[in-house]
Amino acid sequence: MKLKQLVQGIPDLKIKGSKEIEITGLTADSNTVAPGNLFVAKKGCTRDGAEFIPQAVAAGAVAILAPFYDPFLKQTQIVCEQPECWEAKLAARYYQNPSKELWIAGITGTKGKTMTSYLIQHLLDRLEKASGLIGTVETIVGSKRFPSAYTTHDAIKNQKLLREMISAGCKGAVLEVSSHGLKQGRVEEIDFDLGLFTNLYPDHLDYHKTIEDYAAAKKQLFDKAKGRIFNADSPWSEYMSGGAGGMTYGVDRAADLCASDIDLGVQGTAFTVEYRGKRQRISTSLMGRFNIYNLLASLSVGLYLGADLSALASIFTSIPLIPGRLEQVESGLGFQIFVDFAHSGESLDNVLSTLREIAAKRLIVVFGCGGGRDPARRTGMAAAAEKWADLAIVTSDNPRQEDPLEICRQILSGFQKPEKAILEIERKSAIRLSVELARPGDIVLIAGKGHERTQIFGSHTIPFDDRLIAKEALQNRLHSAILS
Repeated sequence: MKLKQLVQGIPDLKIKGSKEIEITGLTADSNTVAPGNLFVAKKGCTRDGAEFIPQAVAAGAVAILAPFYDPFLKQTQIVCEQPECWEAKLAARYYQNPSKELWIAGITGTKGKTMTSYLIQHLLDRLEKASGLIGTVETIVGSKRFPSAYTTHDAIKNQKLLREMISAGCKGAVLEVSSHGLKQGRVEEIDFDLGLFTNLYPDHLDYHKTIEDYAAAKKQLFDKAKGRIFNADSPWSEYMSGGAGGMTYGVDRAADLCASDIDLGVQGTAFTVEYRGKRQRISTSLMGRFNIYNLLASLSVGLYLGADLSALASIFTSIPLIPGRLEQVESGLGFQIFVDFAHSGESLDNVLSTLREIAAKRLIVVFGCGGGRDPARRTGMAAAAEKWADLAIVTSDNPRQEDPLEICRQILSGFQKPEKAILEIERKSAIRLSVELARPGDIVLIAGKGHERTQIFGSHTIPFDDRLIAKEALQNRLHSAILS
């Protein structure tokens, strides 16, 4: 696409140089610049993209979008005060507005986004509306799957991925939409056919500062979406709807789709749903009360699309594996091991309370807390562990720029009964210890990192997968048992 086509009709952009140049792509990341690209030099949370203009030019960028004119640059320059305000519009135009050709659902909320997004994608596939997915764990485009670095990608990558989904034969897309993504404009120029709200708890206050700002960021999705679905049991749903209404779901209360007669067990969950006078029993392999909400959200999407309640029940009898969400690691030693992404007080409380109901004997939890995130998570996770677990092994998570030992000390300060916690700062050793201590009938939960395959320190990142470490620990224990 020629630059003149890309910027046509946008009066706020001042062009210095030729408009006849061919643009081969857009990027705001200097590390991904390819020859012929337009580089968007926008300000980030920690660095200014203008610092990387020389790197982008050296990599072959033929045009620069920046807040100032540099007379020493030979490349065409597009000058505007805030490049980030035009990033999404230019990307949508370059990729020919792909969201207008797809049915798109956006999911926001503090908890449940990932599980719900997988369930909705599973639903859409079964309804013959093959869909891609962009979320915390991975991005799925047709038959291709890529690990995700962020819950919500940047505006350019989102538009590129949506166009690739169309090329792969997709008819829809499911997006996890984070508060950061909304506030930073990453989903601007995406036409959402449906917005879904799961819940809201105090979180990410290191970034948003107040829960009101956090909620306001999430509310932006419902100002954009054509249709809206809300969790009626969340006190924030009325705020999110802005009084304009929308479809609702809930448990044992007035909602459009309501769940009751809940049966929680080790093999899964069963409950009855009622919608417009019709009742249907739902059985699923998913465990825990919190997963009832994820299923209700997904069922609501099916009903919104006009599917029959009984047909939806059959769709959710089979559930795809969701990496790192109560993912079981087979032990073969009479105890169970689960790996879960729970990394806040609320999410750890949900998972541990679920496992407490099915644990025949002890419940052991291994967890830490990430550095550079809301410090309140540390004592919140400690409170959840002390409430539900028999033993907590406190360890490192992704310390980032912080001292791992200091993070662990802050977690331990949240225990009212210090004897219920053991400190083992090295995560691999902590996981091994949990496996060594487990006995038949026990349950071990390894929490915090879930699907992640790395551990992030201040100066380096190492390969690290809780699931693989747990399997290695089990093999070592089995080997020791054979030798003895």
